[in-house]
Amino acid sequence: MTVSRAPAPPARAHVDLLSELEPVVARELDRHLAAAQEWFPHQYVPWSGAQDFDGPLNGEPWHPGQSALTPAVRDALLVNLLTEDNLPSYHHEIVSRFGRDSAWGTWVNRWTAEEGRHSDALRGYLHAVRGLDPVELERARMTHVGNGYDSGQPTLAHALAYVTIQELATREAHRNAGQACGEPHGTRLMSRIAADENLHMIFYRAVCSDALDMAPDPMAAAFADVICEFRMPGHGIPGFRGRAARIATAGIYDVAVHRDRVLLPLLRRLCLMDRTDLGTAGEEARDRIGHHLEVLADRSRRLQKLRDHRQRPHNLPSVPTPEGSTTTEIRQGSDRSGP
Repeated sequence: MTVSRAPAPPARAHVDLLSELEPVVARELDRHLAAAQEWFPHQYVPWSGAQDFDGPLNGEPWHPGQSALTPAVRDALLVNLLTEDNLPSYHHEIVSRFGRDSAWGTWVNRWTAEEGRHSDALRGYLHAVRGLDPVELERARMTHVGNGYDSGQPTLAHALAYVTIQELATREAHRNAGQACGEPHGTRLMSRIAADENLHMIFYRAVCSDALDMAPDPMAAAFADVICEFRMPGHGIPGFRGRAARIATAGIYDVAVHRDRVLLPLLRRLCLMDRTDLGTAGEEARDRIGHHLEVLADRSRRLQKLRDHRQRPHNLPSVPTPEGSTTTEIRQGSDRSGP
């Protein structure tokens, strides 16, 4: 549903977004603190099912048969956890953009404290249920965190656009991975983490809404740049491309999720595609966004066709029928929709 908004004030030639958004950040910080719920990572880990690992404690070595999680879910949870592990780099990135002073600094510190719970809880869960090889996980963490993270966003407008999209994408990634876990402890934990990410997205979305009113063309251009070149913050994780492909094939996070559950709802809520106050640069940016959405829709359709093709039986005997068709062709044809 499109949210109606009052007409935006006339755009000015130059806007210092950092200073002019500070009252907005203070307002949204107060709202966030009122809405955020206290929770404790240790309460979401099924400790009663845990056992010692091999090493100094002489416990049981990990092997794949101990994990009840599917390979795609293991990939998703590993990517989600290692993404959360890189929090020191993310803190450096946003504090470099937003600063340590005023409400901006208070928000950055609060956000960092809340995000820190996610890796604590998720690692505890995976160790307790023996969901992943702990040695592989730790080695990947050392590599990923050791490499650091650079968002590459050139301006404050770009940084705001990126974190807004990224928080919503991360919410979907966590929630969908939890739903795919197939057991209640993982589902409960990932839903709890996703709730935090949702509140973070709401904060940034509200700030972006005011920023669009203050500087419509620069913000529209920033959104176009980020949308068309978007990469998840965990893209530097070892083996990310292969894991992302398996996660997408399983439907946990794919191009359809990114387009339909992240980009389209966000663009509707910000009314970005319906604004009447954009100049030439803003209109060009909006055209780029529209074209990219069409590209994503085409990729989504092709991915779904590939999934449908893989689900069809291909090893049936090709016995000729009286009509000249084979039983394999008849069976495959019955799986097609439409005329």
